[in-house]
Amino acid sequence: MSVHDELAHARHALDDFARSAGRLRICLGNGPDVRRVRADIDRLREDLDLLRQSTAAGGTVPGPAQSEVVPIPRTPYDASMWVGCDDEGIGSPHGPEARR
Repeated sequence: MSVHDELAHARHALDDFARSAGRLRICLGNGPDVRRVRADIDRLREDLDLLRQSTAAGGTVPGPAQSEVVPIPRTPYDASMWVGCDDEGIGSPHGPEARR
Protein backbone atom coordinates (compact mmCIF):
# COMPACT_ATOMS: atom_id res chain seq x y z
CA MET A 1 0.00 0.00 0.00
CA SER A 2 1.13 3.53 -0.66
CA VAL A 3 1.40 6.20 2.01
CA HIS A 4 -1.69 7.90 0.52
CA ASP A 5 -3.68 4.65 0.87
CA GLU A 6 -2.49 4.15 4.45
CA LEU A 7 -3.47 7.70 5.41
CA ALA A 8 -6.91 7.25 3.83
CA HIS A 9 -7.34 3.96 5.70
CA ALA A 10 -6.30 5.59 8.99
CA ARG A 11 -8.73 8.49 8.40
CA HIS A 12 -11.56 6.05 7.68
CA ALA A 13 -10.79 4.10 10.87
CA LEU A 14 -10.67 7.33 12.87
CA ASP A 15 -14.05 8.40 11.46
CA ASP A 16 -15.51 5.02 12.52
CA PHE A 17 -14.02 5.49 15.98
CA ALA A 18 -15.49 9.02 16.20
CA ARG A 19 -18.95 7.67 15.36
CA SER A 20 -18.61 4.99 18.05
CA ALA A 21 -17.44 7.57 20.58
CA GLY A 22 -20.46 9.71 19.69
CA ARG A 23 -22.79 6.80 20.42
CA LEU A 24 -20.97 6.19 23.72
CA ARG A 25 -21.49 9.83 24.65
CA ILE A 26 -25.23 9.33 24.21
CA CYS A 27 -25.13 6.26 26.49
CA LEU A 28 -22.63 7.48 29.08
CA GLY A 29 -23.19 11.21 29.09
CA ASN A 30 -20.59 13.90 28.58
CA GLY A 31 -18.33 13.14 31.56
CA PRO A 32 -14.62 13.90 31.69
CA ASP A 33 -13.60 10.52 30.26
CA VAL A 34 -15.85 10.89 27.24
CA ARG A 35 -14.69 14.48 26.68
CA ARG A 36 -11.07 13.32 26.82
CA VAL A 37 -11.73 10.68 24.16
CA ARG A 38 -13.39 13.30 21.95
CA ALA A 39 -10.40 15.63 22.41
CA ASP A 40 -8.03 12.79 21.52
CA ILE A 41 -10.02 12.07 18.37
CA ASP A 42 -9.82 15.74 17.36
CA ARG A 43 -6.06 15.76 17.99
CA LEU A 44 -5.57 12.58 15.95
CA ARG A 45 -7.62 14.08 13.12
CA GLU A 46 -5.35 17.13 13.12
CA ASP A 47 -2.24 14.92 13.19
CA LEU A 48 -3.46 12.91 10.20
CA ASP A 49 -4.15 16.14 8.33
CA LEU A 50 -0.60 17.30 9.05
CA LEU A 51 0.81 14.01 7.77
CA ARG A 52 -1.29 14.26 4.62
CA GLN A 53 -0.11 17.83 4.02
CA SER A 54 3.55 16.95 4.55
CA THR A 55 3.39 14.02 2.13
CA ALA A 56 1.49 16.11 -0.44
CA ALA A 57 4.15 18.82 -0.18
CA GLY A 58 6.81 16.31 -1.14
CA GLY A 59 8.04 15.67 2.37
CA THR A 60 9.27 12.20 2.97
CA VAL A 61 8.08 10.01 5.76
CA PRO A 62 11.14 8.45 7.37
CA GLY A 63 11.37 4.70 7.15
CA PRO A 64 12.98 2.40 9.64
CA ALA A 65 16.43 3.61 10.58
CA GLN A 66 19.36 1.58 9.34
CA SER A 67 21.38 0.64 12.37
CA GLU A 68 25.13 0.85 12.08
CA VAL A 69 27.01 -2.15 13.39
CA VAL A 70 29.61 -1.05 15.91
CA PRO A 71 32.24 -3.67 16.60
CA ILE A 72 33.13 -4.12 20.26
CA PRO A 73 36.67 -5.33 20.83
CA ARG A 74 37.19 -8.44 22.93
CA THR A 75 40.35 -7.03 24.49
CA PRO A 76 40.14 -5.52 28.00
CA TYR A 77 39.66 -1.78 28.28
CA ASP A 78 42.61 0.38 29.22
CA ALA A 79 42.61 0.63 33.04
CA SER A 80 43.67 4.30 32.87
CA MET A 81 40.23 5.07 31.45
CA TRP A 82 38.71 4.36 34.87
CA VAL A 83 41.13 6.41 37.01
CA GLY A 84 39.20 8.74 39.31
CA CYS A 85 35.84 6.96 38.83
CA ASP A 86 33.79 5.58 41.67
CA ASP A 87 33.61 1.79 41.66
CA GLU A 88 30.21 0.56 42.77
CA GLY A 89 31.30 -3.06 42.56
CA ILE A 90 28.55 -4.19 40.22
CA GLY A 91 29.95 -6.82 37.90
CA SER A 92 33.45 -5.54 38.40
CA PRO A 93 36.57 -7.53 39.30
CA HIS A 94 37.32 -4.67 41.71
CA GLY A 95 34.00 -5.03 43.59
CA PRO A 96 33.46 -5.50 47.33
CA GLU A 97 34.60 -9.13 47.22
CA ALA A 98 38.05 -8.09 45.98
CA ARG A 99 38.39 -5.32 48.59
CA ARG A 100 38.24 -7.69 51.57
